Amino acid sequence: MENLLKTTAIGFMAGLGGAAFWSVTDFSPKETVPSNPIKIEESHSLSVGEDFKPAPRTFSTNPPISFVAASENSTESVVFIKNFSGSDPRRYSMFDFFFGTGPTQQVSTGSGVIISDDGYIVTNNHVIDRAETIEVIHKKRTYQARLVGTDKNTDIAVLKIDAKNLPAIKRGSSRDLQIGEWVIAVGNPFNLTSTVTAGIVSAKERQINILGGDFPLESFIQTDAPINPGNSGGALVNVEGELVGINTAILSRTGSYTGYGFAVPVDIAMKVANDLIKFGEVQKAIPGIEAVEITPELAEEMKIESLDGVIVTHVIREGAAESAGIERSDVIVQIDDQKITGMGSFEEALSYHYPGDQIKVSYTREGKLNTAVLTLQNLEGGTGILKRDYYSSKLLGARLEAVNAIEKDRLDISYGIKITGLTRGYLRDLGLRDGFVLTQINREPAKDPEKVGKFLEDFSGKLLLEGVAPNGQPFMQSYTVR
Repeated sequence: MENLLKTTAIGFMAGLGGAAFWSVTDFSPKETVPSNPIKIEESHSLSVGEDFKPAPRTFSTNPPISFVAASENSTESVVFIKNFSGSDPRRYSMFDFFFGTGPTQQVSTGSGVIISDDGYIVTNNHVIDRAETIEVIHKKRTYQARLVGTDKNTDIAVLKIDAKNLPAIKRGSSRDLQIGEWVIAVGNPFNLTSTVTAGIVSAKERQINILGGDFPLESFIQTDAPINPGNSGGALVNVEGELVGINTAILSRTGSYTGYGFAVPVDIAMKVANDLIKFGEVQKAIPGIEAVEITPELAEEMKIESLDGVIVTHVIREGAAESAGIERSDVIVQIDDQKITGMGSFEEALSYHYPGDQIKVSYTREGKLNTAVLTLQNLEGGTGILKRDYYSSKLLGARLEAVNAIEKDRLDISYGIKITGLTRGYLRDLGLRDGFVLTQINREPAKDPEKVGKFLEDFSGKLLLEGVAPNGQPFMQSYTVR
C-alpha cells in the first residue's frame, strides 16, 4: 500500500511539472512559410570524397502549366469530318421510298488536322473508310473533300479541300517527345467541335495490334489525355500547341475512353502524308527481313541475355539484308544511332527512310556484336521511287494491284494481281475477299491490273480463276458468268 501511494505521488508531481513546462514554452513558428512554392532538398548521388551539398528545387502545388496557349494555337487547325457511305438518296424515286427500298445511307464522323494553308488535311484511314462522299466542316463552313490517298499500314489518310489561307498547324517532333510530358488532345468527340483534353505521355513505341494493311507499322504514343469517339484523326499537341501526333485509338470495352489513348507519331504521319501527296503512295523502305519481339521464352531458348532488340526470323531472297550478310536468328540491337528495344522502335527507325537510303545495323550473332550497312529497297526489290499500278472498278467492286516483292516471297509466286478495297460488286458476288491474289485467269497469267480488270468487266461464259487465298492456301474455282 505504501509503494502504491509513492508511485501515485510521483506520477502526479511529474504531470504538474510537464504542464508547467508546456505553458511557458512557445512552439509557434517564428515566421510563416509560404505554401507555394515549396522548397525541398533534392538528394543526389555522391562521388568518392564529395561533400553533400543539397540542391534546392522548386515545386508548385498549383497546376504546373497552362494549356490556354496550346489550345489557342491548335484548335483552329482541327476540322470536323463527315463520312457518307451507302446509297445516295438522290438516286431513288418516290416509288422506291413508298415500297421500302429507299436509301440506306450511313454517316460517320471524325476529326482532321490542317497541315497546309492551301487545304491539305491529315486524318485517320478508318475515319474515311468506305466513304462515298466526304465533307469537312471548318469554322461553320462546309467543304467537299477529295481523297488524296490512304495508308492502312499506319491508319493515315490525306484529304484536300478547295480553300486558301487556312490555319495550318505548327509541327513539333514526336522523336523529341518525352515520357511524362504534358500533351492535349484536340478533336470533336460526340460531335462536339473543338474540344480539348489534357494528360501526359504515358509511353512511346507502343504496339497494340490493331492496324490492318500488309505491313502494319505500330509505334504509338500512349497518353492518358481523354480520347473519345470523334477524336480519331484529331491532333495531339504539346504545351506549345505544336502537333506531335494524330489521335487514333483507345483501349476500351465500352467504346468510350477508359484511360488509354494512342496516337500516330507526327514524324511518321507527316512522312506518310508527304508521300501520299507527292507520289500517291507511301515509299516504304524495307530491309529485307522479317523479325519478332524478344520474349523471355525466346531469350532463354536462344541464350540471349537482354530482352532489347528484335530477332530475325526470315531473310528475303535477294533482299538488302541477305546482301549485307544478315542471317536468320541474328538479333538487331541498333539502327544508326537509335537503340532497338522492340518491334515498335525497329519499325519506327525504318519508317523515316526512303528506298535507296543506307543504314548501319548493329546485331549480335552467338553473343558477338557485328555491324552491317544495308541499302534499303522498295516493295519491288529496287531502290528507286515506286509508283505502283492500280485498277479501280465500281463494277468489280474492288481495286486491283500487282503483288509486291515481299508478297511474292511470302506466297512463293512469281506474279499475281491482288484484290483490295473490296465492296459490293462482281468479285464479292463470286465469293472472293480482300487479299485474294489471282495468278491465272482461264489458264493465262495475271500480271497487269488494268488488263485483268477490263477482262473481268467484259467477260461472259466459263471463267476459271486460280491463285492464293489470304491465308496462303492455293485455290482454283470455276464460274459461269452471264
